[in-house]
Amino acid sequence: MFNSFVVLIERRAWRRLAGRLALALGMAALAGSLGAKPVPQPKVAPDLKAVVEGKNSGKSNWQKDIGSRRYIKALVVSNSRDPELSDLRARIVAVGGSVYYRYLTVPALSVMLPVDRVNEIAQRADVDSVSPNRIARKTGSLLEATTGTALTRNALGSPRLDGSGVGIAILDSGIGWNHAGFVASDPKKHRVIRAVDMQRVGDAKSLGVKDWTPGIDVSQSLRVNDRALTDFFKKLAADGENEPDPYGHGTHVASVAAGRSASDKLDSTGIAPAANLIDVKVLDDNGMGQVSDVLAGIDWVVMNAKALNIRVINLSLAADSTESYLTDPLCRAVRAAAAAGITVVVAAGNFGQDAFGRERYGSIGAPGNDPSVITVGSSHMRGTAARGDDSVNMFSSRGPTRGTWVDADGLRRIDNVLKPDLVAPGNKVVGAMSTLKGRWNQLALSNPELVQPYGTERDTRQQLFNLSGTSIAAPVVSGTVALMLQANPGLTPPLIKALLQYSAQPLPDANLLQQGAGLLNVEGAVRLARALRSDIAGAIERGEIGPGAALLAAGQALPAPESTINGVRFNWSQIVYAGGNQVLAGTQLVTRFQPIFDPRLVWGPDNVRRTTVVRSSGGLQGLLGSAGMPTGFSEADAGNQVLLTPGVRSAAGLAGRNSVLGRTGVFTSLPQLTAWLRDGAGVTLGQGLVLSEGLVLSEGLVLSEGLVLSEGLVLSEGLVLSEGLVMSEGLVLSESGQIDAASTTREVSPRGE
Repeated sequence: MFNSFVVLIERRAWRRLAGRLALALGMAALAGSLGAKPVPQPKVAPDLKAVVEGKNSGKSNWQKDIGSRRYIKALVVSNSRDPELSDLRARIVAVGGSVYYRYLTVPALSVMLPVDRVNEIAQRADVDSVSPNRIARKTGSLLEATTGTALTRNALGSPRLDGSGVGIAILDSGIGWNHAGFVASDPKKHRVIRAVDMQRVGDAKSLGVKDWTPGIDVSQSLRVNDRALTDFFKKLAADGENEPDPYGHGTHVASVAAGRSASDKLDSTGIAPAANLIDVKVLDDNGMGQVSDVLAGIDWVVMNAKALNIRVINLSLAADSTESYLTDPLCRAVRAAAAAGITVVVAAGNFGQDAFGRERYGSIGAPGNDPSVITVGSSHMRGTAARGDDSVNMFSSRGPTRGTWVDADGLRRIDNVLKPDLVAPGNKVVGAMSTLKGRWNQLALSNPELVQPYGTERDTRQQLFNLSGTSIAAPVVSGTVALMLQANPGLTPPLIKALLQYSAQPLPDANLLQQGAGLLNVEGAVRLARALRSDIAGAIERGEIGPGAALLAAGQALPAPESTINGVRFNWSQIVYAGGNQVLAGTQLVTRFQPIFDPRLVWGPDNVRRTTVVRSSGGLQGLLGSAGMPTGFSEADAGNQVLLTPGVRSAAGLAGRNSVLGRTGVFTSLPQLTAWLRDGAGVTLGQGLVLSEGLVLSEGLVLSEGLVLSEGLVLSEGLVLSEGLVMSEGLVLSESGQIDAASTTREVSPRGE
C-alpha cells in the first residue's frame, strides 16, 4: 500500500513537472519567437480551386456552363476599407461577372464569375478569399428532467426562469407558428414574433434579375440605413404564412429550444418555453439552401437584434467548408454576430463515424469550427431522466477542426481547434411536428416511425414526433442560453460559453474531442449566471472593466462546483476552452474578469483577432432598429493586451503525448483530466498571459499537423479526402440516413441510435 502511494505521488509530481516544462516552453515561445500569422494564400478555396484548374468539373449548385464558358457562383471576402467595395464590384462586372449582394457582418459579395477569371479576382489586393456558394442543409418533459432545467423553474428565492423576453433566432427551414407548442400567454397569439424568408436572397431570384446573367450589379441599392434595404426586407416578411415549414426540421428545432407542451399524451416542453422566437427561413422544403442565404439571414438578425432583443442565434446547419475559420465566410459572419453581443449556437455535425462504422475524428463542419461559437455535440439519454447512463452518440462529430490555411512561408497549416465545446441530448428528442393543411411534413412522411409512438392527434396542431442529431442537441443549448440571459442579461457570448463548459458534467469513457467539456448542466449554468454581476457586457462596451476585476455580484459567493439532478450528485468539469487549443481551469475563470470574455476578441491557436463594430447613431424612421444598430464590421490582428490573469491554470503538458491506444493527450478520459486538475495538477500562470508584439502561446492540447491515426480511426482533413478529391457538394450536416459513396462517410438517420 505504501509503495503504491509513493508511486501515485511520484506520478502526480511528474505530471506537474511535465506541465510546468510544457508551459515554460510555451512562454519561451511567447517571449522570443514570432507566432505564425495567417496569410490567406492561395486565396481560392480548395474545392473551387479544383474546378478552376479543371480537376473537378462535377455537377454542383454553384457552377454552370453558359454557351462554351463555365461560370461559378461564389462569395468574395474583401479587406477593403471602402464599405461599399465599389472598385471590387466594378471589376467583377467588367470581367463578365455579376454582383448580387453585399453583406454587413462580413465584408463580402455574393457574385457570379466566369471560371477563367476567378484567379484574377482572387489576386487583387482587396480580396481575402473566394469561396464557392456551397449548399447548406439542416444537420438533420424528459428533456427538462435530464438537463436539470426543471430545477431552475422555481428555485427557492429566485424568479421563475422560462426565457421570457429573450429572443432566439432560428435559421432553418421555417417554424410552424400555428402549432400549439408556440402559443403565447395570450392564447390568441403565438410566440413567433417575426418571420422572414431569406431563401435566394444572396442570389438573383429575390433581387428581380435573371439568374446566371453576366454584367449586372444590384448590390449597390442594398445599404444599411437605406430605404431601399428596408423595402427589400419588407418583401421578405413571412409573418402569418399558413404553411411556413413543409419540411419539419425548423419547427422541431424551435420547439426543443422554446416549445410548450401541447399534447396530453406526453410532456414535450422545451428548455425556454416563454422565449420569443424569430423565424429566419434559409432552407427550402427539402432542407436545402445556400451559404449566401445563411449569411443574409445572419445579417438580418444582427440588424434587427436590438429592436427584437435577439440574444441567441441557433444554427442547426452547416456547409462542407475546407477552409480555415479565418477565411470561411460563415465563420466570419458568426464572429461578427458574436462581437455584436449575440450568442451563436451551432450543431457540431453528424459525421462521427465513417461508412464502415469506424470512429472519425476531425469531422466538425463550418461554422462549428469557429472559436467564437458554442459548438454542440450529441449525447444519448437512453430514454431515461437519469444522467448516469448517458453517453456520446457515435454519430456526433469529433474534433479537432481541420480547416487549412497557408502561412507566410508558404506552409500548409491546419486550424486544430478543440471542438465540440460540450454535448447535449440529441437522440430521439420529442418535439413539435409541423403539418401542411393537416398533412404530415416531409421528414415525417419519409420516416413515419418517428410519429407512431405518439399517436395521431385529432388536432394536427398538437402532433409530436422525435428527431435525432446534433442539430437537435444545439437548440437544447440555445434554450439554456436564453434562461441564462433571463437570469443575467449582462453576460457576453464568450462568458456564456465559459459558464456552460465550467458547469458541464464529464461523461465517463469519453475524451475532449468527443464530448468537449462534458454534458450540458442547465441547473449549474443558471446558478453560475445568477451569481455574477449583471453589468459585465455594458462595462466591456464602455471600457470600464479591467483584467482581474471581480465578476461576482455584491453579496454573492461562488457556487459549489457540483449539482444534484434526479437525486444523483456529480462534480462539474471546471474547465474552459480558450485559444483554440488551450484547456484552462481555476476559480478565477468565473470570479475574475478575463479579457477573453470580451466578445470582440477571438483567440485562435496561432493568432488573436479583434473585431471592430461600427454602430449607427440613429436609424431612418421606421427602419430596422434604432441608434446602436451595427452598420459595419472590420477584423484585424489584436494589439498588445492581457489575455489571461494570474491564477488561471493551464492543462498544457498535463495529459502527455497524443495516443489513441494509450488514451493520453487529447484522448485522455475527460473525468481523469478534470480529476487531475481538481487535485491541483497543471500549471498556474503566475503572471497571467499577455499578448505582446503579435506573439501568441502555441502550447496546447492539439493533434499535431503530422499526426497520422493508424489505430483503426479516421482523421478527416476538413472535408477533403485526398489531393484534388473533394466531398460532393451536398455532403453536409444532415439526417438523411444516406451514404455518400465518394466520401466513405455515414450520415445519421433521423431515427438516431
